[in-house]
Amino acid sequence: MKYLNALNKIEGVGAKRIQILLNFFGNGENIWEADLENLRKSGIGEKLSERIFLEKNSINPKEEWEKLEKENIKLITLGDSDYPDLLREIPNPPYILYKKGEINFNSSPMISIVGSRKYTAYGSQIAMSLAKDLASAGITVVSGMALGIDTFSHRGALDNHGKTIAVLGNSLDDNNIYPRNNFNLSREIIASGALVSEYPIETSAGPLTFPARNRIIAGLTIGTIVIEAGAKSGSLITADMALEYNREVFSVPGSIFSPLSFGTNNLIKNGARVVTGIKDVLEELDLIKENVKKEIIPKNPENNEEKIILKILSPDPLHIDNIAKLAKLQTAVCSSVLSMMEIKGWVRNIGGQNYILL
Repeated sequence: MKYLNALNKIEGVGAKRIQILLNFFGNGENIWEADLENLRKSGIGEKLSERIFLEKNSINPKEEWEKLEKENIKLITLGDSDYPDLLREIPNPPYILYKKGEINFNSSPMISIVGSRKYTAYGSQIAMSLAKDLASAGITVVSGMALGIDTFSHRGALDNHGKTIAVLGNSLDDNNIYPRNNFNLSREIIASGALVSEYPIETSAGPLTFPARNRIIAGLTIGTIVIEAGAKSGSLITADMALEYNREVFSVPGSIFSPLSFGTNNLIKNGARVVTGIKDVLEELDLIKENVKKEIIPKNPENNEEKIILKILSPDPLHIDNIAKLAKLQTAVCSSVLSMMEIKGWVRNIGGQNYILL
């Protein structure tokens, strides 16, 4: 393991080339001790052979391994039984995966929630609500720990005592946790879930690391939910990769007037599943069970308006104008409250602004 970790420190030694080297040399130590002639014979190419031969002289495998141990970072390889099963299925899985935390990747379903760093109150509420409900259903919430929607997604799962995984575009040592504003959040995630990365220790985040990170988010999970994404949002890269890996993509609709809804609304136009509540996700992925329905759709009003509307609604359809009149609320306020209640999975708009209680 320590020799593979050391090799991972050399630029250009990715998953495919590690596999080529292992096929030729048998193990990491033989690769590390190989001379230039045999490195060339392995089939990884002249330039990389020379780079490995020269750069390994400045890398001490034992010292690099001790750095991992000091930071409580574990290394998992593609052939290990605790490597994530779903990630192994994608065309370009990382051969080496670093983990900080004790979560078992294969013990429960995982769903990712991603979105814009910029966000609205609507987006943050939805991210928190969906993550809480997923956690209640025993699902691990995966995201990228970026500021904005990612942060609220992790926070929602944690607030409901659920498990969450943050996939990072940097190494997992404390000095390189990014963004720094989320350092304390990273400590909380480790306590009940894990931080994950393919990058060796002392690797900083950079423009090229995030797209690579996004493929792991998409590859780990059975489905990806996108909440608020502009036209060029990185979360759309994650959605595209999820589709490429034959995973389900869900999108939360937003205002046609908001630039942060352009990406999510466009995903829906192109066939993404519309999310109006947690039930949409669980039913589509065949995860809903009778014995958890009450658990995943708790009707605990967060404000007086929700409390009033819950008393008014029933399984029989009622138009929003009548709801507003009975609740003594302005129609715009009533619409906003109903939208959040629908996201929470408490009510449903069955068409024509007629709502029923679920």
